[in-house]
Amino acid sequence: MERSIRDATSAGFYRALGTGHDAFFHAGGNGLLVTFESLGDLVEEQERTTPLGQELTRGTGCAHLAVLARRSDWFRSPDVYAFFDGLTDKGFFDDFDQVVFHGAGMGGYAAGAFSVAAPGATVIMIRPQATLDPRLAEWDPRFVSARRLPFDTRYGHAPDMLDAAERAFLFYDPEEEFDAMHAALFHRPHVHRIRLRHLGRRPETHMAEMDILKPVIHSALRGTLSVLEVHRLWRARQKYPFYLRRLMARLEDDDRAELARRVCNHVGTRLDSPCFPETRNRIEHLLENRLGRRLGDRINLV
Repeated sequence: MERSIRDATSAGFYRALGTGHDAFFHAGGNGLLVTFESLGDLVEEQERTTPLGQELTRGTGCAHLAVLARRSDWFRSPDVYAFFDGLTDKGFFDDFDQVVFHGAGMGGYAAGAFSVAAPGATVIMIRPQATLDPRLAEWDPRFVSARRLPFDTRYGHAPDMLDAAERAFLFYDPEEEFDAMHAALFHRPHVHRIRLRHLGRRPETHMAEMDILKPVIHSALRGTLSVLEVHRLWRARQKYPFYLRRLMARLEDDDRAELARRVCNHVGTRLDSPCFPETRNRIEHLLENRLGRRLGDRINLV
């Protein structure tokens, strides 16, 4: 994996940031995408041998800087701090008209936290943690071991670090309790919280499959991304089977069978999915039973 990264740096640089992180820069035009990713994700996704940011900037002519973590440490390392200090001191970010920071989960936290190094940047965060400092987020039981990390030092509290950004877009599923609680901590006038219901724990995967993520990043690199455009792109859910299955399951759980039938009939005209005939038949059977009971009750009353 490291060989793949090193081989791809002929138009930029590769730098080890201590023993826990790596920085990879690919030169480009007037736009820069800064991504925070995990080497573990690259290992798991065997079809991908370069950072996600390389795919997101392909065809844009923009530069890409990837900061890669070798372990789940939320990029809380003096070596990473020093790296961004050095970029700021050298005016690295000043060479670009548009700078976009992006990451998901741990990387989403880092995108917000380190965006302060490039005032005026746009930040695209997906299900980020605001902090894992137990004094502020002891309610999150998912990352207990990370509570020992220094979230009260430099580049620490992500919502505060966003104050220098021009704008930020935070994507999350509000039905994921802890993701929603972290999102609430990013309450700032220039932070737009985009609710992606029914996408679950890894909305970034589904954003990519719906072809939402790449257009969002490209618009941000052009400096034209808006809440209106995000919501227009979010309409892709109307043809996305995963979302529709989750929506139908939620309607059934809430005992809203009539609405579920309407949704099912609507999407049945758009998608050829084996799950919908089964769902439709189950809902129709339920409604017929209910109608039969109602008619029986009326006859008994007469």
